[in-house]
Amino acid sequence: MQVQDIFKKDTSKELLSIYYTAGYPHLDSTMAIAEKLEQAGADFLEIGFPYSDPVADGPVIQHSSEVALKNGMTLPLLFQQLAALRSRVSIPIFLMGYFNTVLQYGVENFCKSCQEVGVNGAIIPDLPMYEYEELYQEVFAQYGISNIFLVTPQTSAERIRKIDALSNSFIYLLSSNATTGKNLEVGEQAEQYFQRLKDMNLTNPLVIGFGISDKGTFQKATNYAKGAIIGSAFVRLLADDNYIDKINPFIKSIKTS
Repeated sequence: MQVQDIFKKDTSKELLSIYYTAGYPHLDSTMAIAEKLEQAGADFLEIGFPYSDPVADGPVIQHSSEVALKNGMTLPLLFQQLAALRSRVSIPIFLMGYFNTVLQYGVENFCKSCQEVGVNGAIIPDLPMYEYEELYQEVFAQYGISNIFLVTPQTSAERIRKIDALSNSFIYLLSSNATTGKNLEVGEQAEQYFQRLKDMNLTNPLVIGFGISDKGTFQKATNYAKGAIIGSAFVRLLADDNYIDKINPFIKSIKTS
């Protein structure tokens, strides 16, 4: 399934995306978690490839990256694990991580590998927009891989319009400039920021991330956006020995009306 399809399929539905780190809690847990999340009702997934210095991440996701690296997770291994992805999981999948890892692997190799395993796109927070546009846009397009841009409260309207023009999937709207794992607080400033983006009537749908952790924060976020992403709260759950059994109740607690 293409990610554009889930946004078009049911315009009244709020979409839930889950982030987790490949290779955490165990080296071979990546696919089992993806399958369980789809069965539980997640609409699309972000699988993080670990990096030794994840500057945008809070302590929970940083810890998951450290453990994953110690477990032996690498980008080549992740693509090996995802070889059977589309025989087991049908919802859209995005890979998220830092550009240095992609550069070491090779940008074209990365896009080609994503296409081969059925990954829909990539979220690379530290890939500058101008660099993407000048050097890599054609490569991403050649392999049909969406590049997801991030917007913060400080992003200018001009830049947001440019991001919208360069996008073909969704725009990742950061709830704040904080690292991941902070609770979403929708005060007057945040409301103005979210409303400002909503009122721009952009071509691509907005999905809010950072600070979404439960039903309440999910509902707050989706007042302003088509969907929301839960990361740290889900990664925290994976520390439990019975994490597979806890996935379904976790998703149901957020998505049930």
